Amino acid sequence: MLFFVLLFVFKDKLNNFASQAIQAQAGSEIQNSESALIDSSYNYKKNGLSFEVTFLEFGSKGCSSCKRMESVMNEIRSKYPNRVNVVFINILQPENQRLMKYYGIAAIPTQVLLNSEGLEYFRHIGFFTTQELELKLFKYN
Repeated sequence: MLFFVLLFVFKDKLNNFASQAIQAQAGSEIQNSESALIDSSYNYKKNGLSFEVTFLEFGSKGCSSCKRMESVMNEIRSKYPNRVNVVFINILQPENQRLMKYYGIAAIPTQVLLNSEGLEYFRHIGFFTTQELELKLFKYN
């Protein structure tokens, strides 16, 4: 029982440790290629798109918490169509493995928010309500 209490208390530190370990395994080739991809896709100051924020949702179709996040993604898309670019990244797709390593995704669902220059400013692991997410959306300064 104590073990589970300790896991709960230190879950954020464990997640951060796991995330950093995954990012370290990515290597410079993945870091460079994915950084270029992020910059070309989500740096709206460079690519001329009008979005202010990118909401990356890392998850899978079979995960129950990920399924709950689908309604959150849909709400954000409809409330902020020109301000927030909502992107679902299915971690089970082979083409998304490099991006997972780049961001050090250790658990799903994980939400990553990027500012208009494509730089991460917030991350959350687990289900996140629309209301909680809205408090973080435009707080990138």
